[in-house]
This record gives sequence, structure tokens and C-alpha cells, in this order.
Amino acid sequence: MFVLRGAAKLLFGSGNNQETLVELPQGQLYLVRPLSPKGYSELLFKDASACIRRTAQDYQYQLVVQRVYEEGEAELLAEEEGEDADIDADILAAERDEKTFLLDEALHFRVEQREGGDHVLAWRDLSGDVGDVYEFVCDTTISSALVDQFELAAKQCQYERKYRKPNTLATEEDLQQFEFFDEPPIPQASPIHSPAPLTRSIDSIDAMPLHSSNISVKREKAIAGPSTPAKSTPVKPTPVKKERNYSPPKATVPPDAREVMAAEKGELHFYDFPSGAFVLQADSVTATVSEIGNWKYWLQVSTPDREWLGIPISSEINPVFNPEYLSFIFNQFTDDGSAFSWLLRFKDQPTLDRFQEGLTSALWEQQNEMKWAKIKETEQNYVLDAFNDLVLEDQHSEEEEEEEEEFEDAEDGGPQSEHYDTDEEDDDVEYKPKDTDTNKSIAVGYKHDRSFVVRGSKIGVFKHTPSNHLEFSTNISKVETPKGELFSPTKVMLHNEDRNLVLQKDGDPNKLYRMDLEYGKVVDEWKVHDDIPVVTFAPENKFAQMTHEPTFLGISRNALYRIDPRVSGTKLVDSQLKQYASKNDFSALATTEKGYIAVASNKGDIRLFDRLGINAKTHIPALGEPILGLDVSADGRWVLATCRNYLLLVDALQRGGKNDGKLGFEKSFAADSKPQPRRLALTPEHVAQFTHETGKPVNFTPAKFNTGTGTEETSIITATGPYIIEWNLKKVLTGRKAPYLIKRYTDDVKADDFKFGTDKNVIVALPHEVNMVDHTRLKKPTRESIAGDFLNAARRGSGNRVGGPRTPAVQRLRREDIVDSPY
Repeated sequence: MFVLRGAAKLLFGSGNNQETLVELPQGQLYLVRPLSPKGYSELLFKDASACIRRTAQDYQYQLVVQRVYEEGEAELLAEEEGEDADIDADILAAERDEKTFLLDEALHFRVEQREGGDHVLAWRDLSGDVGDVYEFVCDTTISSALVDQFELAAKQCQYERKYRKPNTLATEEDLQQFEFFDEPPIPQASPIHSPAPLTRSIDSIDAMPLHSSNISVKREKAIAGPSTPAKSTPVKPTPVKKERNYSPPKATVPPDAREVMAAEKGELHFYDFPSGAFVLQADSVTATVSEIGNWKYWLQVSTPDREWLGIPISSEINPVFNPEYLSFIFNQFTDDGSAFSWLLRFKDQPTLDRFQEGLTSALWEQQNEMKWAKIKETEQNYVLDAFNDLVLEDQHSEEEEEEEEEFEDAEDGGPQSEHYDTDEEDDDVEYKPKDTDTNKSIAVGYKHDRSFVVRGSKIGVFKHTPSNHLEFSTNISKVETPKGELFSPTKVMLHNEDRNLVLQKDGDPNKLYRMDLEYGKVVDEWKVHDDIPVVTFAPENKFAQMTHEPTFLGISRNALYRIDPRVSGTKLVDSQLKQYASKNDFSALATTEKGYIAVASNKGDIRLFDRLGINAKTHIPALGEPILGLDVSADGRWVLATCRNYLLLVDALQRGGKNDGKLGFEKSFAADSKPQPRRLALTPEHVAQFTHETGKPVNFTPAKFNTGTGTEETSIITATGPYIIEWNLKKVLTGRKAPYLIKRYTDDVKADDFKFGTDKNVIVALPHEVNMVDHTRLKKPTRESIAGDFLNAARRGSGNRVGGPRTPAVQRLRREDIVDSPY
């Protein structure tokens, strides 16, 4: 069916970058927990070596500690443990015999020379409790010169990661910032020692749980003890200006207030990146929400002697209220691109309610430029509920809710890059794009196992293989109008059993074009209407592209209509046009399996229709953010809207009353009842870490459910910057905190969608690559996975080559996995 235009050119890396820079060949590895009830010290490797190793990613290095076996010891241990046929023995061995750490300043890597001459390397356990450290105690045969060389290399690697430039540009002052003189002395590692030399004053630890998150809220107290710098680091630190800081930024005096909308007392906590915990800053602060200008609002947190925090109120603060724990978590962004997370906790529910209404009304007024008091109470409650951590009623059982995570570290079973096959290296092709185009959109086939990727005025066609990989099929090299005018499609939709591709041309909103995929060329130009443009378009029903259905739907800024290519003249069907006198600013469109219609707007509201040409059955109020994308579950139960920094999941099923069991598409909700919303956002802590890592704010691609005929929606996929984000719908509905998995790439994700009929495979377009990702490659959001988890990738690769500079950071790839898309 599809015209084959030649084999794809693939992009692979060149050379094995996993070289060792410096090594300490003999020592012992301990995990020391000076403040933990789990036990003071644990000997992990009795005999070990430590090295610094280059990864396949530019400016990324890893600290690696490996167990050293005596002759025959490894084989004996393997026999004792046995082998599990279902688990990769190499991965088990790597977990047992090797510890890897990304060399980042968050580790606070440091070196001491103790009395008696022992050299000790120490770094924070970022996944442990506050104060936990790994310690590598060097063997007495290791020279001081080699340890000094190791320490210098560690500083240079941290410099490269932080500033993304060669360490040859670093001055001595630049490297001194990685000496961490403010850390307490490294505690004794040997299990025969007790923690007696450290006297501690820790009054209480606030055990406020945050669902299943690893983040806890803890009070910060001093740890008494000697603070003299270690003998191995006698140089006094020189103040160095850092690009970003882990410390809270200083607040200024707040602007003059026109009106105070809320002023409540509570505790203030700051999210500490290195420890991974919210740390108490002040026992009693006043949090004030005020209007400071025309639709401008301000949040100030202060004590009588200090201004702690002052920020303008907008959706970027990513506000989340948790009534169960009387808390409010939010983000602060600074001019240098840094992001920080804060937590306010109030003494009781009435205090939280007053503050929440003040903050939410300010946010709503800022976004809608309308007074909060003018909207109905039911709409106010809808908006307030959307910012809560709600648990929605659903049929899922507690047993399902407690289901364990999937085995995320499993290998994908896919074949490796041909670079791994030394006998086939001559067959590989190195290719770099010669144009400036990048991939920008995907259309995933329903009827046939194909995906279509738009890149400038070209469209690449990729086959889905039985082993769930992508294989280049053909290249449509020139997208031209029937008159021969070259253009770059801005929107695409598969149509007529995936035989046609409907295209829109930028700057020509009143026309659409039909490409015949069998011939790979545009064969029709459709004038939709002289005066009504096409903002976007969608199938007549969710699975219409699997049939010969000729018609489809379109919207303008204030109209919803049907397009029928069979009619003569303009293609808009006048009898099925719903046009509004006011400008509703429609922005997105989606349909259900039965052909029910959802339309969203840049104002943030959503309308639900059971058919064309009539008023909406249900109007879902706006939270204020423009809606950039829309999807609906096949049965119409769930409506999914994408805003820039959150998703909105709306339950359209009615409960109680005369319309019990009916959908909002079919019958209007009662006047005193609105659909129950769920605002899906990354946790503020993760937003801060994402932004700290990439220097970019959250900006979601249009989110989509997994879909397929007879397939239940279980997952939601979207992306922001270099991250793929997958929400687990079941965990969302049962109120799990951070119910999502992530995968980081080295480039920004341009487009993404599920493979039709499954939630196990995601098709991803990067600027110059396209691949299909197995669900098991996504991971829980941790400091390591947010940073890219390059260490586990390198460990699994075990010296194999990973792709070139645009290859996903955590995945071994081959020809079926990754396709260079200059086509």
C-alpha cells in the first residue's frame, strides 16, 4: 500500500564513551546512618574499587564502586543464589556487585584524611534519610597523590555537569565550590564504632505523611559537633557565585495592597533538594493574599522580624491543597530560572478553608479578569475542588489500588543497536541532518500499523513491527498543494481507513488538503467556508478513521460544524453549524465512540454536546487556563483537557437525581451539581526538580488516553521538555500522590501518543528521532530519573555503545527502536 522510497538513514553514536578517568583499586564501602534508627553503619562491600567513569552523555560522569572478588568467589556466590529464568542474571549481578552515582553537586562529595593516615571518600545518600552517607575507606596502600587526583577529577566532573562546558575553562575558585566545607566531619564508618562522638539535639520529627511519596516533612535542628575542616582540605573556601542555589531566595518588601483577600497563620517549610525533605523554616508565619493592581495579586509570607517569601500569584506557582494534612504546597521561580518548593501548614480546617478561598479566588480573578463574587457558588466550589487532592469515587477496589508497581527496570527484550554487533559495523550509517527542520507532530494509525511523522514539508512513514519497534517504511519527500506549492503541514489527521491524511497549511485557515497515502501526494484541496476558518478538526467519532466515514468535524473560534468533502463548493454543512454570537475562543475538539462531542476553549471552559447544531448539554466552568488539547474516553465517561502546566480530568457521569447514570453529553447536570474535576499536576517538588534540571518551566504537550476498540482507558500520556509523563488512571482515581512515571530524553519531546490498542507502548518524536518506548522503561520520579538516570543506562549497557548525542538517555537502541527522521 505504501510506496517504498529507500532504506532509512540511522543515527548512532560513535565510540565507547564509558572510559574510566581515575581509579582507587582497593577499599571498603559503607553506608553510614548517624541519625537513623535503621542501624548506624552497614558494610556493603568488604573489598571494593572506586572509579570515576565517563558516560555516553556529554558532561555527565558517574562515581562507580565495584565489589572485588577473590578467585572463584563470584562463581560460588552465583551457585548459592541460583538463577531465576525470568530475571536477567546480568542485571542481578550488577545490582549486587556495583553501586553507581551521578557525579552531581547534590552528592556533596568530599575527602578526608584521618589520624593514622586513612583516606575516606564520602557522599550523601540521596535516597536515604537526612545525614545518611556512603563512605569509601581507602586501603592503606593507596597513595595520597592518587586520592588527590581522584578528588580533583570529581570536582572537575561536577563542574562540567553544572555548567555544561569543559573543565579546562574552570579556575581554582570555580572548583572550590565543590569542597563543601559546611558539611560536618565524616562520621566513622566501621561498625565497631558507635556514633557517640556526635551529640545530637533533635526535638521532634513531624511525621506528616504525604500518601506514598518519599518526601517527608521534617523539622530542621542543629547537629552539635566539631566543625573544623578536615585535614585533607586546608584551603579556606573562596566565595563563588553559583548559577543556582539550593537555599531559599531572599524576599523583599511586598507591594502596596489594595485589598487583603486572606491572611492566616501557619508553619512554613522549604523543600531542601539535597536531603529530599521539607524542612521547617518558621513555626509561625502570616501568609497574606492581596490584590496589588488591576487583576494582579500577591502572596507574601512573613514574621514580625523577617519577610520570608513574596511572589506574584499565577498558575505557574502550581498550587496544591491537601485538606487531609491541612497543607498548601506551591512553587517559586526566580529570575535566573531556578525553582523552589514551599509548604504552608495550617492549624485547622477552617483556617485552611479561608486561605484556600482567598488564594483560589485571586488566582481565578487573575486568569479570568472577573470578580470571584460574580460567579455562582456551584462554580466556585468546582474551582476550589479542582485544586484539592481529591479521591474520586470509582469502581476500583482497594486491592487494585495497592497493586505493586510494574517491574520498571526490566529490559525491553528488544534487539540492540547494530553498533553492538561487531561483525556488522560496516553496515551502519552515520548521518546528521543537513536541513534545519525538526519533527513536530505524529499521526498514529488505527486501521494499519503505521505512524506518520511530520518534519517540515516531509512526512516519514514508520511501520510498527510485531516486536513493538519502529521500522522506517517510506518517505513522502514533498508535501505540495495540487498547484505545486510546497508547504509544511501544521495539523494532520488520518482518515478513511488510514488511506488519507487530512492536512492544514499555515496561513490558510479556510482550506484543508487531502493526501492519498497510497500515492504519497496531495490530491484534493477543500475550501471549507469563505468566512469561517478552521481552528482544528477531529473525526466524526473516536474510531471513524477505521471506516469509510467521509465526514468529520471542525471548529472556528466561535463555531462548531461538520465538514463533508462530497458536497460541491464549500465543504461546511450549513444545517449542522452551531455558531455563537460571542467569541468563545474555541481551541480544541474531541469525540466519543458514539459521536458525542467535547469542545474546549482558550478561556478554559468545556462544552459537551450529544450532536451537532444544538446548544451544549453541559457547560463545564473554566479554571482560567487556556486549554491546548482535548481527549475523551471512548465511552464518554472521562474528559481530559491539557493546560500548559496541568491536566484537567473531568468525570462526566452523573450520580443521583433524575439523570443518575447519564453522561453530561446526554443530559444536563442539575443546577446545584457540576461534574467533579481532578487537576493533574506534577507535584511542586518535582516541578522544582524538573526546572532545576532543565532551566525550563512545565509546558505539557496535548495529553491523550490510550485507546483501542474494546480497550479500557488505563493511562494518560503527555510530555514536557525532555520528559515523557504517563499517569496511571487507576492511581489517579484512588488519590495516590504522584501517580505518574517518567522517562527523560536528551532532547525535548515534540510529539507523543500511544500505539493503538495498547497502553504498553508509546510512540515518541524527538527533534531528529522517532522511537517506540516500552511502558516498562518509564520510572518513578526520583532524583536520579529526573536527572536522567544515566547511571543505570550505563550499567545495563555494560560497555555497549549508546546512540549519538540525540539518543534517549536511558535506552539501548537499534534500527527498529530509533529512526533518524531527516528521512
